[in-house]
Amino acid sequence: MISVPKGCKDVLPSRTPLWQYVEERARRTAERYAFREIRTPVFEHTELFARGVGDTTDVVTKEMYTFLDKGGRSVTLRPEGTAGVARAFVENGLQGGVLPFKAYYLCSAYRYERPQAGRLREFHQFGAELYGSAEPQADAEILCFAHAFLRELGLRNFTLKLNSIGCPSCRAAYQEALREYFRPRLGEMCEDCRARFGKNPMRMLDCKEEGCKAIAAGAPRVLDYLCDDCRAHFGEVQSLLRAAGVPFTVDPAIVRGLDYYSRTVFEFATDAAGAQGTLLGGGRYDGLLSQLGAKPTPAVGFGVGLERLLMVMEAEGAETPAPPAADCYLLGMDAPSRTRAFLLAEELRREGISCETDLMARSVKAQFKYADKAAARYVVVIGEEELSSGEAEVKDMRASRSERVKFGGLAQYLKGGKR
Repeated sequence: MISVPKGCKDVLPSRTPLWQYVEERARRTAERYAFREIRTPVFEHTELFARGVGDTTDVVTKEMYTFLDKGGRSVTLRPEGTAGVARAFVENGLQGGVLPFKAYYLCSAYRYERPQAGRLREFHQFGAELYGSAEPQADAEILCFAHAFLRELGLRNFTLKLNSIGCPSCRAAYQEALREYFRPRLGEMCEDCRARFGKNPMRMLDCKEEGCKAIAAGAPRVLDYLCDDCRAHFGEVQSLLRAAGVPFTVDPAIVRGLDYYSRTVFEFATDAAGAQGTLLGGGRYDGLLSQLGAKPTPAVGFGVGLERLLMVMEAEGAETPAPPAADCYLLGMDAPSRTRAFLLAEELRREGISCETDLMARSVKAQFKYADKAAARYVVVIGEEELSSGEAEVKDMRASRSERVKFGGLAQYLKGGKR
């Protein structure tokens, strides 16, 4: 038997209502903030991610699914959603349109990494991108949007952790301070950190190795190196969040893992997910579009993995909708009755009524059992007598009563019951 590839999971019909619920809440929250959906290809030219995500990140150096297509071109399955949106924004001439440009996406993404709870090789993301505004209000709106989305799902046990990693100007001094700090300790650090030392020492702060984490804990704080403009920007973001009633803590350890971030960075963290506590993350990336060869354009956004989100919702016991059930089950007591039930089912479906009928030639007893398991509110019973009279026996399973209803009046009767 062929099994699902490692790091991938099937979403079975028993689970899809929960996924649809989360996706619907994502769309609903996005629309309240006037974000519109964008859909981009599942694969892109590899150069997009090498330039956009950053060639010092684990995503690019270790985790991307990259291959040559039949034309010999290097293409990559998207490891995240932001780079594709940035490419679409530039390629479709949206830089010259009305700004800010506000878009959200719901997409699959792919990273070759060790599967663990809430982290798969094929996973799904909800994200939002805001292009064109360098104002702190844009950062605050993205943060309020993310906060509102998590609250919309019924989540309460999370913390917003906020930081600023400055602009390229002030970050240069900070990176040099990091090199001075880490240089005498490089021999104690992992191979990845030694490679990052020359290219991007801030990535050393994001290492997951316990020894490296212990050393990084004593490193200089980026907040001490912010220029006046970055410090003022960060202060205004905090003021706006306080005024909007969005609680947060400033955490200098938040640096985010991708190279395109600048100034505001953030994570929504939770204890409900165990050791892997980051629930949603994002920040400002004013340099991304220029890295892609386009006109510099300020940008800010966030992304959240849906698998992790669902895991946290279940851990917190967040209220979710019950799986949908058919409005009615049409039960045929013999072959001619099953045929009539089949045709009636089609008529009812055209009237917008969800219904099932027997497709397995089951006995009457077995059909009643199936209708009960399917949680159908009504069972419409058709036998020889009902065929003769043109009336079905309609059993209301909630009210434990039954009525005779003409075949032609079933749709109206059932719609009245749905109210």
